Formats: sequence, structure tokens, C-alpha cells
Amino acid sequence: MSACILAIDCSKSDFIYVMGTVDAPGAASRRLYESRFGGSASVVAVNGGGSGRRYYRLSCEGLPTVVATEGECPEENRAFVMLSRKLRDAGHNVPEIYAVSDCFSCYLQEDLGDIPLLSLLSTDCRHSLSEKTLHSLVMLQTESESLWSGVVMARPFSRRQVMWDLNYFKYEFLKPCGLLFDEERLEDDFEAFAIRLLEGDSRLWGFMYRDFQSRNVMVREGEPWWIDYQGGRKGPMVYDAVSFLWQARARFTDEERAVLMSSYAAALSVRTGVPEGVILQQAGKFALFRTLQVLGAYGLRGLVERKAHFLVSIPDALSNLASLIEKGELDSYPELRSACEAACSSRYAARGIREGLNVTVYSFSYKMGYPEDLSGNGGGFMFDCRGMHNPGRYDRYHSLTGLDGDVAEFLEERGEVQEFVAKALEIVTPSVARYIQRGFNSLQVGFGCTGGQHRSVYCAQSFGERLARMYPGISVEIIHREQGKAYIL
Repeated sequence: MSACILAIDCSKSDFIYVMGTVDAPGAASRRLYESRFGGSASVVAVNGGGSGRRYYRLSCEGLPTVVATEGECPEENRAFVMLSRKLRDAGHNVPEIYAVSDCFSCYLQEDLGDIPLLSLLSTDCRHSLSEKTLHSLVMLQTESESLWSGVVMARPFSRRQVMWDLNYFKYEFLKPCGLLFDEERLEDDFEAFAIRLLEGDSRLWGFMYRDFQSRNVMVREGEPWWIDYQGGRKGPMVYDAVSFLWQARARFTDEERAVLMSSYAAALSVRTGVPEGVILQQAGKFALFRTLQVLGAYGLRGLVERKAHFLVSIPDALSNLASLIEKGELDSYPELRSACEAACSSRYAARGIREGLNVTVYSFSYKMGYPEDLSGNGGGFMFDCRGMHNPGRYDRYHSLTGLDGDVAEFLEERGEVQEFVAKALEIVTPSVARYIQRGFNSLQVGFGCTGGQHRSVYCAQSFGERLARMYPGISVEIIHREQGKAYIL
């Protein structure tokens, strides 16, 4: 496929046209680099997180190392490029844009390094860097609207956008988790919450970064630099500070949040004239909104698309949600509160990963699909119990499960279930021994049958108990998914 590439020299505004064929990952980025700098660049893919954009690091001896972005949404790319130029001219720490392809499908930007703020939040500079970041954020947010209003992609924050995100939480998290709720009442709560979010002092509206989190802040020579702000728009500025402080993986404590939020409010008050107390009153509602929004994203990227980074973040996000429930932020929204309480007491909230090896043993119904891998590691063992005689075919066992003595007796009388579990142990235990030796911390084993009620339940329980006796130093959790029961041995 042919493509016409337009390279823009940002310092001289020269246009360079290059005809070429783009048919391999990073090919567009390479050609743009070579048209801009003249050298033959090496291309290395860079992790792009949860977005659909593709990132590459390009380098050539004696020439600048750059980060290239290829994306299928020209409007999104254009917003980043134009915002970057405006903000950089105004003195903000954003990457320089070196070149842009035709139709904004690809662009080259300054390489800010490999140190996101998130990676430094476990160090002694956690507080000072976070405070510096929030103060720099205030300067960005309160920049004159005339500077950025003509180049942002998104419309101002609105009720429609709020409802999109709340329904994102409903459809991509609550429903994939199998949590029950009254949809009409939940929508009533969403409507009431949307009204509340749009209330407040208009002076607290400015440049809203929209996805302000420590993964989107790079640290270079001790200073915060901004990336991934193409979703910026006019909106409530407090939302960004809350997004930063309530980021699940950052794991700020309530005490840290209070101190840093006060510091942010003091700086914002100076710039806007709004009293600090008024600013701080906005934090709770936006913390709740951001948490629901994030859980929607984790549901889609983790539970649906099976991306490990998002799966392992779910327990931390639910921990934040539980704290907000405790503080009363959901008291005015009874159905939403009920659904959130169910989420916080579900298996998705369990951290589960302890020191040493953690083995999770599931029973499940094949009709309901394979069990989720909440560790994010993938793999494990699945055993099909459907070849054994099914107690569920007899009326006397319909209301019983594989945990009941009558069902156990039915299965054991035929002798096949004992051999089945023994063979499963024979297959799995070499991996358990090796995992312990190598310091791995998670392994998943599943037993499936037609309904997830009799054969699989018996096998999972028997297997888990026997494994725990064989390896007393490991943690074994047995989850009977369709029965809603779990045991930690």
C-alpha cells in the first residue's frame, strides 16, 4: 500500500514529501525519521499501555533518538501534535514534535526517557515528586483558554460524557463480573450523580488533562514531563488531581491523599481565587466518578480483553471504591451503592497473591466459560470432568452439590473419580514443585463439568485439599464459581 508522507521541520516549517510503501510495523515511523534526519534508523516497539496507538523508539548513531507514534485516529494525533506545540511555546514540559506524516497518521516526538513517575512512587522522593507534579499541573490547568481551546479534540466536559463513563462502568465491569442490580434504579442514580458532578464554581473549570495519572508523567532530571494529553478538554480541574491521587496502582494512603490534595488546593486557590475549602469539597465526588470510570476501563481491558496489567489493578481500584463507600460518597445513590458493595465483596476484590506459591483451584460450568485468570499470568491446567457419570441426571441429587456426602458417595462408588483426581495431581504436582523452586507465586487449576455443580465441585475440592496436604507451605484457594463458594486452605 502506498502512502505519501509529509515531514514537517518544526524549527523551519519546511515541508518534505516522500513517496513510499508502508507494509510493516514501524515502517511509517522509519521512513518519517529518515526523511527528517537522513539516517537509517533502528526501530524498537515500545509498550503502548491500553490504547490502540503503536509506539516505537527510533535511533541512529549521531542522530536524535525519538519516540514515534502511529495511530488510526488522525483527530487524536492532531490534538496531541497541536497541543504539544502550543504548550511547549508557553513553557510547559511537553515533548518537542519533530515531524508529522500526512493526515496525522504518524508523528515523531522527543524521547523523554523510560522513567514514569509511577516507577518512583516506591522511593523516598514519593511525596516531593508528587507535590511538584501537582503544582506543575495547576500551572498547566490554569493556562489561558485562548491558548488551547482551538486545538483540543474533545468537547467540554458534559452530562453526556458523564453518562458515557458511568455506563462504561455498568457494561464493561458490573456485567462481565456477573453482578446483579436493578438497571432502572441504577440509571436513576447515574442521572442524579451526573447532575451533582456538573455543579460547582465555574472558576474551577480550566484545562482538564482527562487521563492524568503517574504513568502519564515522565520524570527527567527530577522534573515532571507530560505525555498522553490528547484527550484534554475544558472541564473541572479537580478531576485531574483526584485521578492522580486515586490511581489504583499508585496506592496513596488516605493520609497522603489528604496532604497532597491540600497542597494542590492551596496552589489552585492562588491561581483562581477560589477558597481552598471549596476546592477540597469537590474531591469526593470526582474520586468516586474517576474510580467508576477506571473500573470500566479495567473491565474492558482486563476481564474482556485479558490484558494482565489491567487485571492485576482491579483489586486496588476496588479497595479505593470500598474506602469511598465507607466515607459515605455513595449514600445518595442506593442502587449504585448496592452494586459497588457487591463488587467490593466479590472475588475480584481479593488480592490473593501472598508470599510463596498461590494455587487457585476452580470448579466451573463449561456453559459459563473458562474461569478468569485474575493473576494476569495466564496458563495453568484445565480438566474436563464430563466423561464421568453425572449425578445431576437423577432427581435426588438436583438440589445437592459435589460438597454433599450423598453426591460424593455416588461418585466414589464407581471408582472413576478417585483415579481422575489422582491423575490430575500426578500431572500438576511436578509444576508445583518447580514453581516453588523457581519462586513463582501463582498457578491456576480448573475442573469443569456441564453445570459446575456435582462432578467438577467434588474434583476441585478433593484436588485442592490433597494438594494442600502434600505442600503445606503453599496457599491453596478453592473457588466453586457457579456455587458462589470459596475456601482458603
